[in-house]
Amino acid sequence: MITLGSQSLQEGNIDDGYVFTGNVSIYADAVQRYWPHLVRSIGYAATATVLALVLGYPLAYFMAQKAGRWKNILLILVIAPFFTSFLIRTLAWRNILSDDGPVVAFAQSTGFTSLLQAVGLTSNDTLLASKFAVICGLTYNFLPFMILPLYASLERLDPRLVEAAGDLYASPREAFRRVTWPLSLPGVVAGTLLTFIPAAGDFINSRLLGNTETVMIGQVIDSQFLRVLDYPLAAALSFILLTMIVVLVAFYVRKAGTEELV
Repeated sequence: MITLGSQSLQEGNIDDGYVFTGNVSIYADAVQRYWPHLVRSIGYAATATVLALVLGYPLAYFMAQKAGRWKNILLILVIAPFFTSFLIRTLAWRNILSDDGPVVAFAQSTGFTSLLQAVGLTSNDTLLASKFAVICGLTYNFLPFMILPLYASLERLDPRLVEAAGDLYASPREAFRRVTWPLSLPGVVAGTLLTFIPAAGDFINSRLLGNTETVMIGQVIDSQFLRVLDYPLAAALSFILLTMIVVLVAFYVRKAGTEELV
């Protein structure tokens, strides 16, 4: 962050070099030009994090408490995507959500695409090149980062505590709310952080699965660094994004953190 902060306050060009001038106005210009991309990135990352938690928690609980001898096999299946390139996994979603594929045909026949249009996640009767596709890609790619901390936390859960709650006339729902969920919070906090932080800066999913209206700040930073070659602006955007993430994470940990993390 110190390096990026210093680079953002420089002026010059790629041919003549850059000189430190303390040009703080670059930050106002960066925010004014690209605040929609910053907000969009945080929104997409938060949505993907919530979806990953909703999908990952039941699976992690089943693996930790109910899978028995299938536990190791399920754990391997969760880790298996890491053996494939992040780029290839994202490109696979282009085939899954392609207009002539079975997924889109099923979504159209059930009215799912119409529902997505109604809530603004797609602009037409397809799934690819939309907000929905970008969020799906983010959720899928970072889902293992949610499942593994949850599994580690839930595996340490003593089932006798849940049995004791039942002996005290707690219903299964009440036992989960008062025993299982609080004891799994270290995994929830760790999983949400490990999912949200990289998702907020991701640019592959928005580039391959999105359109011009779904550009995330990571894609802008990548373009400014490698195509436009405006290093100070790219560094300023990077510094702003990092600062936003640090502030949000600090607030989140203070509000939802546990003794293990604090």
